[in-house]
Amino acid sequence: MSEDKSNNPQLERLLNIMQQLRDPKMGCPWDQKQNFESIVPHTIEETYELVDAILSGNMVDTKDELGDLLFQIVFYAQLAKEQGDFDFEDIAETISDKLIRRHPHVFQATAMKTDDELNQQWEKIKQLERESAGKTLDNSALANIPKGMTPLLRAQKIQKNCAKVGFDWTELPPVVDKIHEEIAEVLAEINVSKPDQQAVEEEIGDLLFAVVNLARHTSVNAETALIKANRKFEKRFRQVEQIIAHQGLSMENASLEQMEAAWQQVKGH
Repeated sequence: MSEDKSNNPQLERLLNIMQQLRDPKMGCPWDQKQNFESIVPHTIEETYELVDAILSGNMVDTKDELGDLLFQIVFYAQLAKEQGDFDFEDIAETISDKLIRRHPHVFQATAMKTDDELNQQWEKIKQLERESAGKTLDNSALANIPKGMTPLLRAQKIQKNCAKVGFDWTELPPVVDKIHEEIAEVLAEINVSKPDQQAVEEEIGDLLFAVVNLARHTSVNAETALIKANRKFEKRFRQVEQIIAHQGLSMENASLEQMEAAWQQVKGH
């Protein structure tokens, strides 16, 4: 484990603060009782808060959220250092080595490659890394897709890996047709006298997977698209609430027709 000190005074300050927070006698009680598993939810939350700040275009908030995410990494580094596994310097060294290793076309005297050649080179290097690390060899196109990914991102990654081996449509019409097919199957399961909830869930899952495929084929990140859709809906809904309130009503006692009229008014602006 490296003992080198950072040449960046603010980074060294942050590492020292983290160490103080974890001090058994003088540290913060909350920070003292945390472990790798307990702070995972906070890491995920901070990641989404960073995404939200970036999509809002607010660079002050983006800087703040980047700091919160950096603190998560520093926290993990301190926990590992206490256990004698690694420290922050080791993390930085590992990623630096990896970036140089995976970009020979940048850091070595090799000819520049096409995008396809770069992707093939990237996958080959990753495979060699797994082999040298003694990891179990999995030759599936779906090997090494993180199970911790959000469902939308994982669906897109699964589809992308399948496409690399030719298991994919080459044109858009069949992708759209598949969505219509999945909608029909959802409706078929719903429009029965006693719908099977498990079957309905399965068909809706297939529909979502098909929509993610449409996003991929149109070069859209499904996760980002849904985040933006959520933000747009929330903004419009809040405006609807304001319109209804200006009419002397509440959302609870306004009619559906009144709310729909307000919604169309918002959409028209």
